Amino acid sequence: MMGKLKNTGLIGLGVVAGVAVSLQFSAMAQKTVEPPLPLEELRQLADVFGLIKSDYVEPVEDKKLLEDAISGMVASLDPHSAYLDKKAYAELREGSEGKFVGLGIEIGLSEDGYIKIVSPIEDSPAYRAGIKAGDLITRLDGQPVKGVSLDDSVKRMRGEPGTKVSLTIARKDEPQPLAFTITREEIHQKSVKAKMVEPGYAWLRVSQFQEPTVDDMAAQITALYQQNPHIKGMVLDLRNDPGGVLQGAIGVSAAFLPKDAAIVSTNGQLPDSKQVFYGRAEYYTFRAEGDALAKLPAAIKKVPLVVLVNTGSASASEIVAGALQDYKRATIIGTPTFGKGSVQTIRQLTADTAVKLTTARYYTPNGRSIQAKGIVPDLLVDENADGDGLNGLRIREADLTKHLSNDRDQGSANNGAKAAPVNDEMEEQLRIIALEKTRKPLEFGSKDDFQLHQALNHLKGLPVQLAKAEPLVVQADVKKEQKK
Repeated sequence: MMGKLKNTGLIGLGVVAGVAVSLQFSAMAQKTVEPPLPLEELRQLADVFGLIKSDYVEPVEDKKLLEDAISGMVASLDPHSAYLDKKAYAELREGSEGKFVGLGIEIGLSEDGYIKIVSPIEDSPAYRAGIKAGDLITRLDGQPVKGVSLDDSVKRMRGEPGTKVSLTIARKDEPQPLAFTITREEIHQKSVKAKMVEPGYAWLRVSQFQEPTVDDMAAQITALYQQNPHIKGMVLDLRNDPGGVLQGAIGVSAAFLPKDAAIVSTNGQLPDSKQVFYGRAEYYTFRAEGDALAKLPAAIKKVPLVVLVNTGSASASEIVAGALQDYKRATIIGTPTFGKGSVQTIRQLTADTAVKLTTARYYTPNGRSIQAKGIVPDLLVDENADGDGLNGLRIREADLTKHLSNDRDQGSANNGAKAAPVNDEMEEQLRIIALEKTRKPLEFGSKDDFQLHQALNHLKGLPVQLAKAEPLVVQADVKKEQKK
């Protein structure tokens, strides 16, 4: 496969939340057995701390030095472990609860390095101001965004309720930049949407796994069956779903699988990381408020089902796709997923700081590890009729430096090392980017959604237009099978 461009992934506000988080907000001090401390290395750390304090060109605060030391230590482990300072910790908790203070837009980086609006959230400040999908943010509060990381741009758009932020927007077919001043509000983000896309055929989209996701999904499914009690087929759309809370993935899987089915298992160093999670309310509810799935129509267990995935489907969404694939409950259609098969646990350090630490790998019901490999669809279908577009250029877990290996498929690990693309590959990348500039932004669930139409064809027993070329991950699997 051609080399990938890091800035083409439009994963939205979940760009840093592609994790299956076990919400264990327990203090580190609760651990009773501590390994012996490496005293010599700790002395070296103290020596370096002292040198910086005495010799550095200008004074540095003790708190900054120590927080940076903690951050560097945790970040060196793998791409998904991180030290969460006060702001980062608050944002993570807001995201898992499905609410945050901001403008109400899902964003990504464009091929030109600007912030691209994937979609404004309905009834948000940005939506009411007239921000549209496909708009490019070129300046935030008068400052250029080109060259600024997506994470930093998100932080600049977040803030206190009632405060304002100014956006400079470049919009296709508009000769001059547009200026917007938008007031931040608390945004309640719905992670589930649904509709009947054709008579008898339903579309159910989960954009991120949050605490309210299972309840929201149950409400949407109930509404679909009230609208049409005889649904002939359903498409579960997990494209660009970066993951989220583990409980959400278990609940979404349980809705379609037999009662008490094993959904996912985990394994790590700690005894409580060696678990099997089943499709029972105790595994997917956050509060003792009853079982959201208990009153779902019985037909949901047997309705013909297609799951749509792509390279942006990560972690918790891969748990769902893997479980439904293992039980042969659904046909998986799309392109190979991101390949993040690890679980992060939140360990509180202080009242407002924490460490997000990778504590386990997870496995599908059949024992498959998705880490650095992903879910390979049953039917490979490109994003567009003429190819996979920018989706084919996006990075995957196996491309990340220091990613965990796949302990059940050692041939999948490459430690994030990628060869530089050769000239013809670079030309192909530039051709794809130029072509994508001429397309209007893809709206999942719309009449122009090529992969959705192929999913509907499959449900109807009609021919499906398959991908023109097999992705590298599939080619590698074929070669390994041939060697056997």
